[in-house]
Amino acid sequence: MSDKHIVSGFDRDIMAIETSVAQIGAMARDALEDATQACLLRDKEIALRVQDGDRALDTLETQTRMAAIKLLALRAPSAVDLRFVLTVLEVCAHLERCGDYAKNIAKRSLALGPHGHFTGTDRALLRMSDAVNQMLADALAAYLDRDTDKARAVIDADLETDQRYNSLFRGLLTYMMEDPRNITAGMHLHFVAKNLERIGDRATGIAEQVIYLTTGEMPDDDRPKGDKTAQPQDEG
Repeated sequence: MSDKHIVSGFDRDIMAIETSVAQIGAMARDALEDATQACLLRDKEIALRVQDGDRALDTLETQTRMAAIKLLALRAPSAVDLRFVLTVLEVCAHLERCGDYAKNIAKRSLALGPHGHFTGTDRALLRMSDAVNQMLADALAAYLDRDTDKARAVIDADLETDQRYNSLFRGLLTYMMEDPRNITAGMHLHFVAKNLERIGDRATGIAEQVIYLTTGEMPDDDRPKGDKTAQPQDEG
């Protein structure tokens, strides 16, 4: 009887952690959508809301990570249960960084003000944001469903995200070369695009963790990278 109680308690702990991970993922996706709108509309109120929301995401991520560590310490899981705990820690870290990148985009929208509405750029940013948000949604679904096929599809989609980023970068570079007055806005929009590309990388990281969780092995890191630009310094 006591063994059944232990197993039941362990299952309840896992379910609680899974629920929290799903909630963090939803918060990260909402933050990305709001940050993109703040950038496209130059909406200060939405931008500030994204920054405030990041604190709540960070708090829940910390609580979830600590719950996973407590599960590791008290239950001493093995085999697939151990992989679950290790995967939760990695997935939480990826989602926390997605929240940070969304916050960075919101900050850039405040710096842009009414400037930098270049022809075609807003549409391209929106398409890229939608594509990255879908990658994140699919990665989370793959994690919750333990779906390796969906996880591999997310990994494959990252190349297209890199190509979208490269196209945006080239377009912004053209605007900045044509008129030096475009440089400040162009650089801010470049960082917005780069943060979107990094969210795609984090979604890919979650998908890789799904494969590790279900198979016990990380996927081979031989996928081509489409980002051909210099890497700007990361933002916190």
